[in-house]
Amino acid sequence: MTLSPLEIYEKLNTAYGPQQWWPAEAPFEVMVGAILVQNTSWENAHEAINNLKEKNMLDHESIANSSLQDLAEVIRPSGTYMQKARYLHGFTTFYIEHGKRQGLMKWPMSVQRSHLLKLYGIGPETADSIMLYALDRPIFVIDDYTKRLLVRLGHFDYILGYEAIQHYIQQRLPESLPLFQEFHALIVEHGKRHCKSKPLCDQCPLFDYCPTPDKSQMDHTLDTDVD
Repeated sequence: MTLSPLEIYEKLNTAYGPQQWWPAEAPFEVMVGAILVQNTSWENAHEAINNLKEKNMLDHESIANSSLQDLAEVIRPSGTYMQKARYLHGFTTFYIEHGKRQGLMKWPMSVQRSHLLKLYGIGPETADSIMLYALDRPIFVIDDYTKRLLVRLGHFDYILGYEAIQHYIQQRLPESLPLFQEFHALIVEHGKRHCKSKPLCDQCPLFDYCPTPDKSQMDHTLDTDVD
């Protein structure tokens, strides 16, 4: 039996409960966090965010007006910090020029996403995280945890790209902002606890529905992230 996306959500929600994610005090913090968490753990990104708070720099004006060197040093814990400083500079300039959150919210969802994807350092996962958690748009974020889980549960082959996986999930779920937010957060939690690159199947709430005979053989098929 292959669990539908909605059935996966229901079982993860029963196992872990509401996640109320993304952890942030304001939408702009979510946007910054979505950039800082690229290719690193949330713990490292959170440390960089705390550094910004301690320096009174977690606002668009401070980031836009800081030097690349100063900003990079503050966000050093996030890794590739000089590169991410450039990403943050570019994003905050765009954010200010287009009316900040209120201005971005006036655009249709497709226009929002198109503009975000044109920014240096903003790919589909980062753009969709910003849209889902900071701009309240019902769009499903596809990360390595999501891809790994659905491959192991037998939904599709690993060669499917980001947009195809996103379309697959969204066609099988009711369009709902709270559902998309919670489901993505639950997948992340499940990935951290059980569905790692080398899975920890003991007490996994989805084990009985997972057809992958030797899950360790799936490691080479997936882009691994920080578990």
